[in-house]
Amino acid sequence: MARKLGAAHGLKPDQCEIVVIKTTGDRVTDRPLIEVGGKGLFTKELEEALFAKEIDLAVHSMKDMPAVLPEGLVISTILEREDPRDAFVSLKFNSLDDLPEGGLIGTSSPRRAAQALRARPDLKVVDFRGNVQTRLRKLEEGVADATFLACAGLNRLGLSQHITAAMEADVMLPAVAQGAIGIEIRADDEAVARLLAPLNHEPTATCVAAERAYLTQLEGSCRTPIAGHADFIADGMIRLRAEILSTDGKRISAVDHMGGAALAESIGRDAAAQVLDQAGPDFFTVA
Repeated sequence: MARKLGAAHGLKPDQCEIVVIKTTGDRVTDRPLIEVGGKGLFTKELEEALFAKEIDLAVHSMKDMPAVLPEGLVISTILEREDPRDAFVSLKFNSLDDLPEGGLIGTSSPRRAAQALRARPDLKVVDFRGNVQTRLRKLEEGVADATFLACAGLNRLGLSQHITAAMEADVMLPAVAQGAIGIEIRADDEAVARLLAPLNHEPTATCVAAERAYLTQLEGSCRTPIAGHADFIADGMIRLRAEILSTDGKRISAVDHMGGAALAESIGRDAAAQVLDQAGPDFFTVA
């Protein structure tokens, strides 16, 4: 991020200070996030530092951002999206289909668990958290036969060699905003907003706007298996594929919605309405 700002404005390296803040979500690795507060655990400390003016901007993985931001903060900038797909990672097997009957999938994501079980109902899911090295060690120890990570994260870390196979969207539709990086600032900080403006990637920002409008309408959190991904198709149109699943993967409500890019948020809201109408009023209570 500092390099991008430097390149855009001709800044010297010492003109951008990087402040490393370890969030609760990073520190708590022995329990599922839903037990200790959900997605907000990856943003709380960063947002507190913004409000306290200890930092001027916070860099987030957009898939970790809650659907609604605290009042007074905004996402001003979205960087160009990396590969949005999920990565199947295994030391012994080449694909999800190759896992033996009753094989163990390690994941703490309800979405990934539900989608894996939809494709392979015979599999068993074990909770799996930690950084890439921790998860690889758990695979070596036999805690699970395979796990899922984001292709984008592995690519950015220079660890793409650990991607056994990229999961295509028709099998594992990505999380909302997966692969996108967002910059959060104070809503009244016009100077920082102007500084960041050249870094905004409008096509990614438009697609993420549609995806997050869909998520917001569902009032989704990490407790619910929700997936959604938008991309540009011909002539200024975007396509939003969206789905919700039961935690066991047996029930799914999915839509494929298209519309003009200028109506990105409306497309997201319409997709959410269609998903909910298709699912019926009891879906979330029995899922």
